[in-house]
Amino acid sequence: MTRSKAPATAHDPARAAAGATAATTTVGAALSETSARLMAAGCVSADAEARWLLEEVLDLRPGTIGSRRREPLPASAARALERMVERRVAGEPLQYVVGWAPFGHLRVRVGPGVFVPRPETELIAERAAGHLRVASERHAEPAVAVDLCTGSGAIAMFVADAVPSARVLATEVDPGALEWAARNLEATRVELLAGDLDRPLPEGLRSRVDLIVTNVPYVPTPAMELLPRDVREHEPMVSLDGGPDGLDVLRRVVATAGTWLVPGGWLVAEIGDDQGETASGLLRDAGFVEVAVRPDLTGRTRVLEGRWPA
Repeated sequence: MTRSKAPATAHDPARAAAGATAATTTVGAALSETSARLMAAGCVSADAEARWLLEEVLDLRPGTIGSRRREPLPASAARALERMVERRVAGEPLQYVVGWAPFGHLRVRVGPGVFVPRPETELIAERAAGHLRVASERHAEPAVAVDLCTGSGAIAMFVADAVPSARVLATEVDPGALEWAARNLEATRVELLAGDLDRPLPEGLRSRVDLIVTNVPYVPTPAMELLPRDVREHEPMVSLDGGPDGLDVLRRVVATAGTWLVPGGWLVAEIGDDQGETASGLLRDAGFVEVAVRPDLTGRTRVLEGRWPA
């Protein structure tokens, strides 16, 4: 191939790696060369991203690429890999490039126009599912959960899967995200509603909801410019910008949550690592009890929850 003969210098590692990848004959070589190319482009987790891309083009289960290192890389896989690497090097989020994001044991389809679900949000989904499970065990009728700002639908999917007997509703105001949520939720029992926060919820659910869970936008507006470039330039700002202190949308959720929750119902929300004190104060001022702030697996403040008094 002409491309494999193109000269490369020590000052142009990305070009050298790209040429080598096109001519590679083994999975292991492609893995090393892809990692080098991603690292040269500034990807901080280049090795992990390279493994994901190779597993994707070879249709392998996560974590199995190591046993295939000596195998030849099919030409079709090499071409697909090159297209993916070019998109990632250009700054697209990795999950957009592969077309999905892991969320617990689920695969959530994502792409341009929707916020990519993060691993730390899995903790919010797990806490929400736990509360809903308890509620479902206490009721003769199906417990009810609402996911506000559902985005891709990841939390709603997780909760519905964890508690199959529950009725789960999800709302989303952004048309782009709504399209992705519809794709992800079409094979589930989740009721997807278009609209802002609680506005599209049926009036008949007032004082009947056992759980409200939400990953609201919580990045303070002044901090938006500090986000990673692939997030700033590709993910929808409406899913990130939470106003001057990052809590504008959460305030709106808290203000009306009590009109929907059953006595003893729970509100679970994701917050930023420096918002715990202020956010928990919002819940207490609104009348919530058993208000708690919990850390994620890295020890950073992540989960806010409170129970509506019985």
